[in-house]
Amino acid sequence: MEVDGEIVGAIKNGASVLVGIGQEDTEEIADRMVKKMLALRIYPDENGKTNLSLADTNGSLLVISQFTLYADARKGNRPSFVKAGPPDRAEALYEYIVQKCRDAGIRTEHGVFGAEMHIRLVNEGPFTMILDSEELFAKK
Repeated sequence: MEVDGEIVGAIKNGASVLVGIGQEDTEEIADRMVKKMLALRIYPDENGKTNLSLADTNGSLLVISQFTLYADARKGNRPSFVKAGPPDRAEALYEYIVQKCRDAGIRTEHGVFGAEMHIRLVNEGPFTMILDSEELFAKK
């Protein structure tokens, strides 16, 4: 990942994670999302079965802030971002998430919050997933 022509984050094996912070997000929600993300068994074991988590594979994370995940394009042709968290709170929560991943023992690289980033990705697996806190942790 580059910002202003300088590489600010790079990993070899692991996951690229686009993080969108919403109006309702908190550290408690971030803790639950990080726990879920790191526990997902989406990496192949010695038999090719998806039985391993990121930690099991000694994989790394590239965490990228992406407020545009909150784009609402249901009306008109210009997306609305009113559900995205305010930049100062979103940046603090983004940094909190990066630190929580590191605290869990995962090598974690990250971008620059709010910067125009150029990202190169090689997808080598069957998984592209959306983890939405509103769906994962909705009260039933």
